[in-house]
Amino acid sequence: MRRVEQVMGFPVSLRVDDEDVPERAADAVFDWLREVDARFSPFRPDSEVSRLDRGEVRDVSADLREVLDLCEEYRLATGGAFDVRLPGRGLDPCAVVKGWSVQRAAGLLTAAGARRFCLNAGGDVVVAGGPWRVGVRHPEHADRLCTVLELTDAAVATSARYERGDHILDGRTGLPATGLLGMTVVAPTLTEADSVATAAFALGAEGIAWAAARPGCEVFAVDAERRVFRTAGMPVAPGTAAAA
Repeated sequence: MRRVEQVMGFPVSLRVDDEDVPERAADAVFDWLREVDARFSPFRPDSEVSRLDRGEVRDVSADLREVLDLCEEYRLATGGAFDVRLPGRGLDPCAVVKGWSVQRAAGLLTAAGARRFCLNAGGDVVVAGGPWRVGVRHPEHADRLCTVLELTDAAVATSARYERGDHILDGRTGLPATGLLGMTVVAPTLTEADSVATAAFALGAEGIAWAAARPGCEVFAVDAERRVFRTAGMPVAPGTAAAA
């Protein structure tokens, strides 16, 4: 089974290698992601996030409470560098919502009996079974890879400046985070991988050691000086060189 749809502003591709998984499992994945976009997008004035930001919601849903709790966890863990409530800006939990929602979508596939699949949401990937080979895009050259990872039952996310420019701000200063060119994190879930990658990028150069110290996380990073850092357990595919 293979499917690609545009959801939440980026392409989401799904590949399921199990022959006995029904097509409705893929329907459930994309229905859920569309629901998340409708409920949690800060760009939709009628979403729960936008209504909460305007003070129109008193009791948030259990899902949004879970997301906001994660946002607060990372705000505290980074000393405020990661913050979804920056002064002068509306509430924007997208940095957590993406990985959290795609990981839950992966759970829907597992519940439907899928044992080997790859779910790629705008370059952030969660896989079941394996091994799967996942390329890490060069932060300055769209036609090149920094490295290729080999993943089994894991997730990988990258935060960088190449798609949306200086969109990640350091919450401590309110200025764009510029200490890194790219931060890739491999973790057991995409909830962790995506949140840690964004939070580490917001921290700047100090985010490399911070992310590497997170339990279960492996790190591949390129700093502003184009130096490459990689933790020992990063699952680089055999025969693959790392370059920046």
